[in-house]
Amino acid sequence: MHNIKTYNQISPLGLNRFPKSSYHVAADISDADAILLRSHKLATEELGSARAIARAGAGTNNVPVDACTEQGIVVFNTPGANANAVKELVLCGLLLASRGILPGIDFAQSQNDIDDHAELSKLMEQEKKRFAGSEIAGKTIGVVGLGAIGSLVAEMAISLGMKVQGFDPALSVEAAWRLPSKVKRIENLNSLMASSDFITLHLPAIDATRGMINREIFDAMRPGTCLINFARDEIVDADALLEALESNKLGRYVCDFPRKEFMARNDVIAMPHIGASTREAEENCAVMAADQLMDFLENGNIRNSVNFPALALDRVEGAAKGTRLAISNRNVPKMLGQILAVLSDQNINVLDMINKSRNDIAYNLIDLESEPSAESLAAIAAIENVIKVTLI
Repeated sequence: MHNIKTYNQISPLGLNRFPKSSYHVAADISDADAILLRSHKLATEELGSARAIARAGAGTNNVPVDACTEQGIVVFNTPGANANAVKELVLCGLLLASRGILPGIDFAQSQNDIDDHAELSKLMEQEKKRFAGSEIAGKTIGVVGLGAIGSLVAEMAISLGMKVQGFDPALSVEAAWRLPSKVKRIENLNSLMASSDFITLHLPAIDATRGMINREIFDAMRPGTCLINFARDEIVDADALLEALESNKLGRYVCDFPRKEFMARNDVIAMPHIGASTREAEENCAVMAADQLMDFLENGNIRNSVNFPALALDRVEGAAKGTRLAISNRNVPKMLGQILAVLSDQNINVLDMINKSRNDIAYNLIDLESEPSAESLAAIAAIENVIKVTLI
């Protein structure tokens, strides 16, 4: 029986993925094999005996990832599961920024003291010019970050008649295949800023991206540019942003992260972090997170981890149940040889195996012809730089 501890409200569609015959899923579990959460800020002391943590969402800044890596705990996220929800909100942001929609609504609703319909209609016709805007067709949008969300935004913008250019120094081969051919790749962020009417950010909050949109970047923008940020608050330097707004270098800021400094500004549209707040996105994230946890706990396979390498090994035909070893270790030389030497000394035959590394961590899946003894497992665990040994 696998024990899954939950935090937050997880969609029943995700929770129902776990077979009740082999999984116990609850919020009050103290000895969990895995943790499933959304926005709960997970403390290091809450990790307990967990082998894996799944975040039902893209960002993992609420999970102590470094501490998890040190303990051999695999941290999963669900990239792409909420991509459509964010894409649709980017479209909303584009339209709100380019048309006088919000002030027009506010004006119309403020006329509730006019009872005569003809008089109200006449007033609306007289005043509508105050809320005129611009169409987005024909404008240039710069997409910063061309992953699951960014590629969908690029495709949407093309269908709306926009010119699309993108910047992503860490673009993967898989992401590149997803990109529409009409997207113009820009190799320099400053160049993208200088040639775009709209900029939309789709990056994670990591050391390399925090404060990435700074004074230098704002200086490179053409006057009146609109910046859209439904990614992470920390990507934008708030002081530099306010300076750019004050100088009219930045025409409009649309974001999902309200700040006190934004409250009285007409050139900022701040939403209450609702980018992924749709029923469909929450369901998609929960289902993906649950499936990834089950594949890991039952097979040791890793998909969409933020701290471990992606790795999957098909079960060997005829291999007895319970003869797979999952071993995490620090990525240093001669580790695999030492592990295999222990198995060889115990006359345990290896049927199949796979080994991959990511930065300072390595992960191994090894299918064995017979089940190793407790002494063999202890001997592997005692090897210097081995972090975790699990018999699946």
